[in-house]
Amino acid sequence: MSRTLVIGDIHGGLKALHQILERAEVTTNDKLVFLGDYIDGWSDSPRVIDFLIELDKTHDCFFIRGNHEEMVLRWLTAGDDNAEWRIHGGQSTVDAYQDLDIHTKDRHVGFLARLNDYYIDEQNRLYVHAGFTNQKGVYYEFFRGMFCWDRTLWETAMSLNPALSKDDLFYPKRLTLYKEIFIGHTPVTRISETVPVNKANVWNVDTGAAFKGRLSIMDVDTKAFWQSDPLHELYANEKGRN
Repeated sequence: MSRTLVIGDIHGGLKALHQILERAEVTTNDKLVFLGDYIDGWSDSPRVIDFLIELDKTHDCFFIRGNHEEMVLRWLTAGDDNAEWRIHGGQSTVDAYQDLDIHTKDRHVGFLARLNDYYIDEQNRLYVHAGFTNQKGVYYEFFRGMFCWDRTLWETAMSLNPALSKDDLFYPKRLTLYKEIFIGHTPVTRISETVPVNKANVWNVDTGAAFKGRLSIMDVDTKAFWQSDPLHELYANEKGRN
């Protein structure tokens, strides 16, 4: 039976990615939707990209762009570098790319350049790294960067009164446009959670793999999920983004 499985922010944690694919018993019948932020954090960022490129050859994959892919693509293609990016995981990526040949870097640039802003499935479920701001939906988003940087969608969902009806004049228009919305970008560990969190019709699948959390994969139909070991245990000699 085919499943649609959504994967949260990986941040260079290839060991964790292997774990969740095994624990979820992923097969070639499953569709895999990756929410972005594959890199920046743990030391395996280039190997994560290599693995995803190969996985796409054997599985039905859909790759969404995260803000870290946007920054690394600018660094690889234009030498765009900044201290803030390095502090927030970029330094591990710079270190990991030092010894890679030009062919590998070009292959990674190609992968990063092909990433998608969002995905809408046949049941009108939206998958996006961070969010969107236009009240008409993603097709009308004027600032493309919102897809991988916005946090207001998640903040709105978290602050919404659960008793408020969708027909209410004050119900946020953005939350009525899609059956469900799956995001990453803002770790649920910020609200002291360790598993995927649902607020209104938004599911946040970023369970803090960049820090001391786990990587998560979730069945979007049943909401069953599987998690890796904590990333700081899998990469015991590293700091990640801590």
